[in-house]
Amino acid sequence: MKRRGACAALLLMSAALSGAAQQSTQKSYLGFDRNDYPGDGALPALRKSFRYTSYWLSNPPGEQQNSWTGKRALLKKYGFGFLVLFNGRRYADLKGADAVAVGTADGKAAVAAAAREGFPKNVLIFLDQEEGGRLLPEQAAYLFAWADAVRAGGARAGVYCSGIDVPDGGSTISTARNIVELEQESAIHSSKGKSAGHLALWIANDQCPPSPGCTLQNPMKLTAAFSPALAGSAVVWQYAQSPRRVQFSAACPANQAPDRNCYAPGIAPSANTFVDLNTANSPDPSEAP
Repeated sequence: MKRRGACAALLLMSAALSGAAQQSTQKSYLGFDRNDYPGDGALPALRKSFRYTSYWLSNPPGEQQNSWTGKRALLKKYGFGFLVLFNGRRYADLKGADAVAVGTADGKAAVAAAAREGFPKNVLIFLDQEEGGRLLPEQAAYLFAWADAVRAGGARAGVYCSGIDVPDGGSTISTARNIVELEQESAIHSSKGKSAGHLALWIANDQCPPSPGCTLQNPMKLTAAFSPALAGSAVVWQYAQSPRRVQFSAACPANQAPDRNCYAPGIAPSANTFVDLNTANSPDPSEAP
């Protein structure tokens, strides 16, 4: 009995060491995102620092047009991977509306736009969920209906959302944790759940810590940035935004430019060249299987 127990303990220890070794050797890849396309001329310099870029399928928040349209082939030529994005609806747009119907229509539109831009059928599309905190019922209904429609169209579904905890009654919640909780609850109460499959999360958290601030040196691994509850869902971490959000990043190192933006080396600072910074376990989060 004791000898069998010792063998079992050794096996568990071996498995733990193997998992730790995998985490220690797991690579991290830097990428950038921004609402406006940076211009063809900036791509060579950006590629020296970044392995992937955001790519909007719809008008970005607050924009009247999408400057990324038609640029996939050129970006691919320079060797960029992608974070494919679709702009989600704000609560004000969903209040009083049929959130499920709106989400279904937007999901179909996202898949159609991805096909027009030449992305593969199983591309991972992130829904841009800008509003933080706990999702209201209309927001949750919209998000999961969007994900269902994306999957029904043959693509994979993810969400860009905040990982920053905010007050929630007597405790705190982040949008990322709330999404994971909603998925777990739906799995308990239904064999199918609100949405079949698992939502990949692109988590925004520019607080220091865990963020290192506006730096391209030694990007942290996702496993070091998030709790186990989120680490299983997180595929991308946006760790710095431009301009710096002082309310969240007050404790960050003073490593942003004087205008509070992040810039890649070799890029002249301008309104067309500041970037948000991301790290991921893949050089191509949206197209990699």
